[in-house]
Amino acid sequence: MSDAVDLFTAHWNQVRPDVDVSPMATIGRISRLSRLIEQDLKRFFAGFGMEFWEFDVLATLRRSGGTDGLTAGALIKVAMVTSGAITNRIDRLAAKGWVERTPCPEDRRAIRVRLTPEGLTLIDDLLPRHMANEQRMLAALGAEDRGHLATLLRTLAESMGDIPGEKSPR
Repeated sequence: MSDAVDLFTAHWNQVRPDVDVSPMATIGRISRLSRLIEQDLKRFFAGFGMEFWEFDVLATLRRSGGTDGLTAGALIKVAMVTSGAITNRIDRLAAKGWVERTPCPEDRRAIRVRLTPEGLTLIDDLLPRHMANEQRMLAALGAEDRGHLATLLRTLAESMGDIPGEKSPR
């Protein structure tokens, strides 16, 4: 069995046998899989009337926000977007009734964003469905292979500067 990357590398090996195109076997597949996964997730979340970024913000608030929520600054770090983008996202989620803004007791200039009861119910209902969807996407790999792949991808991500709490250098 072969995929599109096998075809690309075979073509390159024919026209440029002097160039080692073996990195394309890994990078090309990661890139193609990223697009395929994004398309699948877009379809999945559209079925629930939402976009992936909306799920991501709700999930971040659920796992890290506690009952007080997170400041917009903390959300910016996690989402790796600009302050204008996070403001727009918070506005859109608030308009849907999934999050609310509250004053930050530690800093009167800041606000906290927290899940509403509706947002909490939504994320708690959607998380198991999302995990089942991701299990479906990974069904071609056994548990041991998924573990090895996760370890290898973590090593690669760390080597490229993907460190928790820091903005990606790319």
